Amino acid sequence: MNKEKITGGLLIAIEGIDGAGKSTLARKLAGVLESAGAEVVLSKEPTNGPWGTRLRETAATGRLRPEEEVEYLLLDRQQHVEEIIRPALDRGQIVILDRYFPSMVAYQGAAGLPVEQMLHSNDFAPRPDLLLLLDLTPAQGLQRIRARGDVPNHFETAQNLERCREIFNQLELPGKTVIDASRGEAEVLGDAHAATVAALTRRIAEDGGLTPENVQKLERLTAAVAS
Repeated sequence: MNKEKITGGLLIAIEGIDGAGKSTLARKLAGVLESAGAEVVLSKEPTNGPWGTRLRETAATGRLRPEEEVEYLLLDRQQHVEEIIRPALDRGQIVILDRYFPSMVAYQGAAGLPVEQMLHSNDFAPRPDLLLLLDLTPAQGLQRIRARGDVPNHFETAQNLERCREIFNQLELPGKTVIDASRGEAEVLGDAHAATVAALTRRIAEDGGLTPENVQKLERLTAAVAS
């Protein structure tokens, strides 16, 4: 199958508190788009690079100071943008991120750092064309974490997750779509796919308008979610 290119690419970020189902949705949405002929790059933050790995280790051993966490996250993100995100967008690919800079704003904001200041510190990071915010209560998130056999880490307390949820919902960013993540995986995927179709329509329309050729490309890329 010939892979479809999108001028300028498409950046999708999936956000929400721990246990919301971000990783599951990222994999399933990537699979749907790939089956429709899109070139997809699936990535995450923190990454598996040196800064991201160091930060993830602290989630189990004890949190750093919020300022140190931000320093590690920004270094990790700069490398991520330079080596993965921008090159993929330049190639016309769809980039799906399991967490991005809004997570830093929410989690380190919940630790007391200024939200606006952290948004500005991420000016170097490309803004998502689509920000899928999976919303559910901390109690539901913690129940899912325990149900999969994990022990909540230092970031995953009910109080911290509630504050993170508040910040996520208050963030005003272009392309933000809130999805009720308390429902089943199929329903969440259906909503995410519909939002992706709308984002692709906008992007492809910008690329020379909805010509017959672009309409055909859009139809191929937005094939219905398999039941």
